[in-house]
Amino acid sequence: MQINIGYFYFIKDKFFEIIDDKELMKNKENGNKRPCYFCFRSKKYDNIIWFIPVSTKIEKYQKIYNNKIQKQINLGKRPSVDTIVFGDVANTYSAFLIQNMFPVTNEYVESQYIKNKVPIRLSNKLQTEIIYKANKVLNLYNHGMKNIVFPNIDKILDRLIKMDRN
Repeated sequence: MQINIGYFYFIKDKFFEIIDDKELMKNKENGNKRPCYFCFRSKKYDNIIWFIPVSTKIEKYQKIYNNKIQKQINLGKRPSVDTIVFGDVANTYSAFLIQNMFPVTNEYVESQYIKNKVPIRLSNKLQTEIIYKANKVLNLYNHGMKNIVFPNIDKILDRLIKMDRN
C-alpha cells in the first residue's frame, strides 16, 4: 500500500499482537476502526513510518496539556508542550498524541481513513507543526529522555528492523 504523508491510516491488529507493548493505543473492538493515525516518514530509516494516534477526547487531553503548561510555569519555565497538538481532522477538533507515537512498517498498515469517499488529509500548517514537534520529541527521546513517549520505541524499532531483515 502506498503511504502518503499528511493522511490518516489504520493499523492491522497483527501489529499489536506481534509488538506486545502495553503502552500502545490498540485497535478498539466493536466493529469501529479506531484510533486512526497520522503518519510521517522516518528521517533515519527508509522503511519506517511514524504513527501518531488521533483522539477526539478533547476534554481529557486538554486537561493533560494544561497540567503540563502549569507545571512548567510553576518551575519558572517558558511553557511549551510538544507531546500533544490540537487541530481539525475532517471538521472534528482532535488531539494528536505525539506522546503515544510509535514506528510501523508498511506491511502492518491496514487501510487509509476515508470519509465520504475522500481520503482525509491535514492542512499543510497543522501537518508541519505536528511533524516538527514529533521530530523534536524523537530527538529528545534519542538523547536519553525516554519518558517523553509512552511506548518503548527502541524495542519496537529493534523488532521491526530485525523482522525486516528476515
